Amino acid sequence: MFLQKNHKKKTSAQYLNPDAAAKEPILHAAIWQTLFFVLATVYFELVLHIITGGGELRTYGYLILFSIAYAMLPALLSLLPCGRLLNSILLLADTIFFCTECFLFQSFQAFMSLSALLTTTDDVVGGFTSTMITTVLKGWWILLLFVLPSLIYLIFGRKLFSRPKRPGICTLCYALTMAIFCVLGVFAVNSRPADQAKYLQQYEFSSACRSFGLLTGSRLELKYMIFPNNSATQLQVVEIEPEPEPEDTAAPLPETPEAEPEPEPEYGENIMEIDFAGISETVTSDAVREMNQYLSALPGSKQNAYTGLFAGKNLILITAESFSSEVIDPERTPTLYRMATEGIAFTDYYQPAWGGSTSTGEYSNVTGLIPTDGVASIRTVSDYNLYFTLGNQLQRLGYFSAAYHNGSYTYYNRHMTHCNLGYSTFTGMGNGLEAGVTDQWPASDLEMMQFTLQDYIDRQPFSIYYMTVSGHGTYQKGANAMTAKNWDAVADMDASDTVKGYYAANLELEYAMAYLVEELEKAGIADDTVIVLATDHYPYSLEASSTWGNSTSYLPELYGYPADNNMTRDHSQLIIWSGCLEGMDLQVDTPTYSLDIVPTVSNLFGLEYDSRLLVGHDVFSDEIPLVIWRDYSWKTDRGYYDNNTGTFTPNKAGDVDQDYIDSVNALVQNKFALSNLELRYNYYGILFGEDE
Repeated sequence: MFLQKNHKKKTSAQYLNPDAAAKEPILHAAIWQTLFFVLATVYFELVLHIITGGGELRTYGYLILFSIAYAMLPALLSLLPCGRLLNSILLLADTIFFCTECFLFQSFQAFMSLSALLTTTDDVVGGFTSTMITTVLKGWWILLLFVLPSLIYLIFGRKLFSRPKRPGICTLCYALTMAIFCVLGVFAVNSRPADQAKYLQQYEFSSACRSFGLLTGSRLELKYMIFPNNSATQLQVVEIEPEPEPEDTAAPLPETPEAEPEPEPEYGENIMEIDFAGISETVTSDAVREMNQYLSALPGSKQNAYTGLFAGKNLILITAESFSSEVIDPERTPTLYRMATEGIAFTDYYQPAWGGSTSTGEYSNVTGLIPTDGVASIRTVSDYNLYFTLGNQLQRLGYFSAAYHNGSYTYYNRHMTHCNLGYSTFTGMGNGLEAGVTDQWPASDLEMMQFTLQDYIDRQPFSIYYMTVSGHGTYQKGANAMTAKNWDAVADMDASDTVKGYYAANLELEYAMAYLVEELEKAGIADDTVIVLATDHYPYSLEASSTWGNSTSYLPELYGYPADNNMTRDHSQLIIWSGCLEGMDLQVDTPTYSLDIVPTVSNLFGLEYDSRLLVGHDVFSDEIPLVIWRDYSWKTDRGYYDNNTGTFTPNKAGDVDQDYIDSVNALVQNKFALSNLELRYNYYGILFGEDE
């Protein structure tokens, strides 16, 4: 009995190594646990990084350095009496987090920030439950990879990981290790200016995750939520010299009497009288005061021969789901072809993938600002003063206004956001549109036009906004109602079934536009109505992804060349059409993008707006043509700058000027700062008061 009472149960280490039974090393358990947590954390990051496309060699170094530092957190938790339970919970949370981000990246080609996950989970679960289930079932191997560390801990944790005997020594070691590897990681990042910028003033969640790892991207987001990232609103004075005129090498012509030159018309500037100095005296934010000082010194863009061309006309603004220039064909889509070629023809237009979501594309199209907070951006500004949206500008002039979407009216909280864009009513599926639009996925753009046109065609002048959905993926006949409906029209195309499905789904937009234009012409108001159509993002549903049922990427097939960088992937088509434009032969060959829509259309309508307060530019003005991507890459009429590699590819051989590159980089930083300021402080509300 005495022997039984005093018998001590052998530890797992003693069973594995009987010689160690007499004297177990003090840090034996600590070493085992530290090694496991380091390997598990590095494993999570590396698996995610590789599945989502990997990166340059240095990014793997960042991942490993920061992962070792983060691994010290569960190691510290293991010192607590309930450490095993806490670590089990932490491993489960990591598994769910990394799995979720992996599947989201496969779906949208972007990681989703913590704030976005918290605010859009209900949308994703409610709107795409079946798609999510299919994604998980098809990507079971991904789930298995991320569950593996938790399984190992569950099976072997009790046997191998006991609480260390001297927690004080372990605590000190863990804390020192965390500090050392954090410092090493930050030092490595700071050793490369481009990566240092991504870490600080150019921080963007998805890009940070691609460069430094998911945990670092999330840590930086939490940090900047608590302590505002003031470096992201820093401004620099920018002076960009115009491109020199080419030398005239032609032989001189015989002298002839010079005719009296026509006097150059004098144009004003698209700026407003804003008391920046007075407003600065009433605010407490240094960032706002600095922005006021910066903007007040800008000249603003010049008005031009096209200012007021559309004054008093009706406006129909359309964000077309997953639309691309490849859809346009003179025979297959004659109406879209007519609108793209006989309106204002844009030959070098882009829709940057701001975050892989419709929400970010909409935000850039309607606000003229960069969605610096990803999909959360449009929710953030739901009660802000969005002074320069086309809807708000025209609503102030007494236009009848309404917005429509043939998807769920609550998706992305559009029932809370879209009236604030300048529309008196917003109608979608679930609050009225289902009365005239068939409940199917995706719903018909044609049916939406047919059902809603009666609301406004006799209420001129009108300002209407549509967010379409027919072009949404996936593009398999069994999963897409529009692909199935229009399949016969594309069945004979020389393309894969997936690409055929994409064309078929987008034919519904063609039929919707044909109906709309025909009805405007019947009503005799086609010349008095302007249609502006742009996409929300490139067709990412054609990317290789278990979400969309694609074993390979079909983008190269659609485009006819590899879609391997911002320019080749995000090229698209902007349509600005009115019956009054036909025969005018207007063409814009300089680089343009979604943020140019608001200033360009504002100028064409002759609206009072301030060009200094918008990121984009009026394409007919004298401003530098500039396209910006979320990773701070850019394109002008002189070439393309890849911010990830720090390389500039000029349009003309030898046209590389470092001063020019530095100046445009500074200008890009300023434009991001303006967009950050609006999201952080409701900057237009500060300038113009509360939105009524």
